Amino acid sequence: MIVTATPDLVLDVLDAADPVTQRAATAKLDALKSSDADFAATMDAEVGKAKAAAADQFATKISEPQSGAVNGAPVQVIKAPASGEVYRKFEAFILQTFVETMLPKESEQVFGKGTAGGVWKSMLAEQLGAQLAKGKGIGIAKQFAAAHPAGPDASGKAG
Repeated sequence: MIVTATPDLVLDVLDAADPVTQRAATAKLDALKSSDADFAATMDAEVGKAKAAAADQFATKISEPQSGAVNGAPVQVIKAPASGEVYRKFEAFILQTFVETMLPKESEQVFGKGTAGGVWKSMLAEQLGAQLAKGKGIGIAKQFAAAHPAGPDASGKAG
């Protein structure tokens, strides 16, 4: 099977696009093709129109009153995971590295050949490391948690 990257990519984008917008864009391109106009000049004019429309929209948004917002849109607060969870994930990563180095190098019968075999091996090591860290682990997470206690007054002292 032969795949031509550019046309297939363009067709995939067109398939994913809104059908009405797709028809309008196709009609504009057909009109440009049949008019024998300078393509570069026409595109420059279209870009200028789009920039002007965007600037108008931006000006309209700024002039509208913000409901309940002091300086723009409200800030979305993303809750950070508990510090113990971060340390547990770090321990899982360390254990993954340990396990991956302990797995046999010549294991094509188990994991497969080439890149796919390496991916499967890495995925196994990742899952083993995560499972080992879920229990008591080897103590890395516990030591980090003890060295960096979480609390409202400890947030500025981390370093």
